[in-house]
Amino acid sequence: MQGQTAGVVAPPIPKTLAAMKLPPVMMRDIVLKTMFRMNVEHVSELAATICLPMQITQELVDAARQQGLIEATGTLHATSASEMGYRLSETGKARALDALSQSEYYGAMPVPLSVYREQVARQSIRNIRISRSQLTGAMGHLVLPDDLLDNLGPAVGAGRSILMYGPPGNGKSSISNGIRDAIGDRIYVPRAIEYSGQVITVYDPIVHTAATGADSDPSALRRRTRFDTRYVHCERPTVVTGGELTLDMLDLVYNPTAKTYQAPLQLKATGGIFIVDDLGRQADPPQALINRWIVPLEESRDILALQSGEKFTVPFDTLVIFSTNFHPNKIFDQAALRRIFFKIKIDGPNQKDFLRIFSLVAQKRKMPLDEASLVHLMKQKYPQIDNIYANYQPIFLIDQMISICEFEGKPYHMTPELIDRAWANMFVAEEDIVR
Repeated sequence: MQGQTAGVVAPPIPKTLAAMKLPPVMMRDIVLKTMFRMNVEHVSELAATICLPMQITQELVDAARQQGLIEATGTLHATSASEMGYRLSETGKARALDALSQSEYYGAMPVPLSVYREQVARQSIRNIRISRSQLTGAMGHLVLPDDLLDNLGPAVGAGRSILMYGPPGNGKSSISNGIRDAIGDRIYVPRAIEYSGQVITVYDPIVHTAATGADSDPSALRRRTRFDTRYVHCERPTVVTGGELTLDMLDLVYNPTAKTYQAPLQLKATGGIFIVDDLGRQADPPQALINRWIVPLEESRDILALQSGEKFTVPFDTLVIFSTNFHPNKIFDQAALRRIFFKIKIDGPNQKDFLRIFSLVAQKRKMPLDEASLVHLMKQKYPQIDNIYANYQPIFLIDQMISICEFEGKPYHMTPELIDRAWANMFVAEEDIVR
């Protein structure tokens, strides 16, 4: 299932050097560094590597030739089908080494931040339109309360922040993943962006899933040129963090060796989803994390800082999903809660839904159901915990019984005795440990 958008418009291909909106010296130095590091000799190969059209690449090469930084390796005749070869002059090599000492970045030409902002608007997460059937299709494997989609659908469609809270083990993470699957369309992610002469890498193969085909491969022999190939055509990104999230992970990451920056997690998630799972388990308090997000959530822009201390704004176009096992009033003040647009409680299933989940899991795991065992579970075990059910429990209990059957070399089966043994591993009795 794919979410419907108003139409994601591809980034236009730059036609002239002026349309690049990059400092000429930066473009020249990236060409020299790329030729030096990758030993490219032909304009077609260089164009594929720096992700620019042939015409603009040729203009950059010609400008560098006029400065004595690049020289031709031969002369072409009118009947020759081969390309002119180029190499760095001794002056060009010296300039490339000097440029590398200032920044190790080479390869794809970065996209100016001002140009990137325009592309973010073209593919905004807030343009997404998701129907009930699409959301249901993405979560068809989950047993959910009837009214949950009534609350979840408008929240996803708005592209605003969502807080899901409730007792652990009831599918908050699975619902977050279902939202990701429901959106399902593609956007364009820049390989790198430029601000104030600094390069910030954005595209990350760990976070971004590139579309298949030659149009996403800058080294393909027959490159499609339907869009600016400084971008990668990707699925809408999803960044998932949990207890490991810290405040400094939301800042630019500076590499002192390469002298380049890497985009923080929320910038990599632009146009997609940022999931903060297990909120309240991080080293930083939840209130501090929310305070960091106040400006982005309210103004759709984030503030980052360079090593020099210079601050600048970047687009914040992300559906943020917070998931916590704590009651919101216990971890946030009211000012913070106002910044979170939707608050959705995810409760455990009732007995009817619990038995339905149990049956579905048993069928999937090929575990035969046994009426006496189910009666024992419902009448003897669950009253011990005040008949409080959770979505994770059927999977846990059935997998425990399967492990026992496999260890004992017996066919999968279910008995009250196996229920007791599985139950004993689901909870730990309160007791004093004698040391």
